[in-house]
Amino acid sequence: MVTSLALVELEHVVQRYGQSEVLSDVSLTLWPGEVVGLIGDNGSGKSTLLKIIAGYQPATDGVVRVMGQPIRLRNPGQARALGIEPVYQDLAILDDLCLWRNFFLGKERRRGRFGLGLLDTHWMRTTCEAQLREVGLTRIESADMPARLLSGGERQALAVTRAVYFGARVLLLDEPTASLSARETANVLRAITGARQRGLGVLYIDHNLRHVLPVADRIIVLEHGRIVGEVRAGEVTEDELQRLIAPPFGDT
Repeated sequence: MVTSLALVELEHVVQRYGQSEVLSDVSLTLWPGEVVGLIGDNGSGKSTLLKIIAGYQPATDGVVRVMGQPIRLRNPGQARALGIEPVYQDLAILDDLCLWRNFFLGKERRRGRFGLGLLDTHWMRTTCEAQLREVGLTRIESADMPARLLSGGERQALAVTRAVYFGARVLLLDEPTASLSARETANVLRAITGARQRGLGVLYIDHNLRHVLPVADRIIVLEHGRIVGEVRAGEVTEDELQRLIAPPFGDT
């Protein structure tokens, strides 16, 4: 294995809170153009794993590598500078702003030399609309519509598309399809597939195995902070995954 090609590597990572060990000897690798599903019961350590990679909390022990370089991620800004983008439920989308302003928030394009002129609103509007159409948000006729009119799935798809457009290398998704309708879920899964096609690595937590299986390349099962299984998504059924998460009583 050529480790310098991996986007993110964890080696023997441990996370403790006081005397409680919530991650124990966790090792995984995320490659470009790959979706890795993280599954397991509540309290298995999935969200803690994402928080370490996103820079919200440094690991107690073990090694984290980004693009082959060992690094101690101390804050989310440091992780984002390395191309690691978490997409959480709050999404940092402002309801009272229109879609194109949300899409380019903090990264607005200006006209003129050196970007010192007026905002290039036409370019930002048409670019936002094109990006949203690309992930299947055909209901949106204009990027001038306020974000408060978006459905939950459309908000998730907007956040993922924005991260991809601005050069994220790694997407961290924690329950992006929670409480969404079938149509909204399809929009989110389409955006995840689009991210993979553009060469991003995606770590994706979801309790709904029917959502994980169609988009994941590999699926990792966590239990009590340990990896207890890893499978290729195309080689396992939903029932088999469910048994990995919760083996029948008496199984060893």
